[in-house]
Amino acid sequence: MSGKNEHPSVSCAYEQNKHRTDECLAGILPESEMQQAGTMFEGLRKPKTLIVIVVTLLAYGCPIQAIVQAFGLDERTVASWRDRAGKQCQEVHQAVVQHGQLDLVHVQADEIRVKGHQMIAWMGLAMMVSTRLWLGGVVSLTRDRSLADRLLRQVRTCCQPMRALLVCTDGWNAYPGSIRRAFREKVKETAGGGRACLRMWPQVCIAVVIKRTQKKRMISITRKMVQGTLEQAQALLASSVGGTVLNTAFIERLNGTMRQRLASLTRKCRHAARRLAALESGMWLVGCTYNFCWPHHELSRRAAKAQGKPGEVLLTPAMASGLTNHIWSIQDLLSYRVAPLPWVEPKRRGRPAKQTEPHVKKQQPPGELPRRRPLLRLRKGVLCSTTS
Repeated sequence: MSGKNEHPSVSCAYEQNKHRTDECLAGILPESEMQQAGTMFEGLRKPKTLIVIVVTLLAYGCPIQAIVQAFGLDERTVASWRDRAGKQCQEVHQAVVQHGQLDLVHVQADEIRVKGHQMIAWMGLAMMVSTRLWLGGVVSLTRDRSLADRLLRQVRTCCQPMRALLVCTDGWNAYPGSIRRAFREKVKETAGGGRACLRMWPQVCIAVVIKRTQKKRMISITRKMVQGTLEQAQALLASSVGGTVLNTAFIERLNGTMRQRLASLTRKCRHAARRLAALESGMWLVGCTYNFCWPHHELSRRAAKAQGKPGEVLLTPAMASGLTNHIWSIQDLLSYRVAPLPWVEPKRRGRPAKQTEPHVKKQQPPGELPRRRPLLRLRKGVLCSTTS
């Protein structure tokens, strides 16, 4: 860029950007924009340390209004960072957890009633009991079959196919059908042409735990098997260290953690959620940091006991599941670059196009000039330009 009429600040900014681009291409800047591409920090101008601190506070349940007062930021900026962090955590979760390599053994699922600003929403959650790994969640305005189907499909993407599995839920009658639809495979039972049948996995057990309360006190618990035998369920319970009887205690404990860490789930507050997108972003942020960044007390105590060491050996649910070998920091989580999905050519639909013969240009005899159309023509006594 050069010129006499340029403003000095424009020329200076151009030189600085050119200098930074040259340094990025030379590999001198470790925190360059090129390395931030595909992460949460892409396109942000604020210091990375400030962004990490704000996201950490959001993941620990700090309301946005408190962060605004503490750091002098705009409320829309903090909300934007929360949404960016939630999207980044969702991509990391789908790339690392939901890849179909886990032997779940025992899964528990439940839903939380969320009271937002002039709305009632539902948040469905599922977890792997043996390693306390959060498997996924969905947010919906209605508590219907669609919510259960979406939640169980996420569980299915985490699980190895055709494995023995125990799924414990509460008494909501939508769960058994959603479990059957999620854990089934195509089986060709007849020879020749025809459509394959969908058959459920043979070793899937479905258990239901129904709790009855009266005046906010539990008076009875009903445990029953919807599919499978009690002996199979007891064996899976023992292998997953999930108790001696059918229960939903672990997912209910996770519900308490989610309410504690997500500010918009706090009862009787002035910062309730106004949009489902904000609630979903917060869910992915809290769930992903729970898996990768927070050492679990029970897992750490169990690991120390297995190694014969006093105290605790810090262990996260992702480490217990074999997904990673170290505790991630918030910056590691937000800087994780997810590989893009492979490109798949879209399927052509409809009738195929007709194969037309290529147009053959006529060759002119040698020595003959090419024929050209006149630029003007006489029309009703007036010269007019020819049309193409």
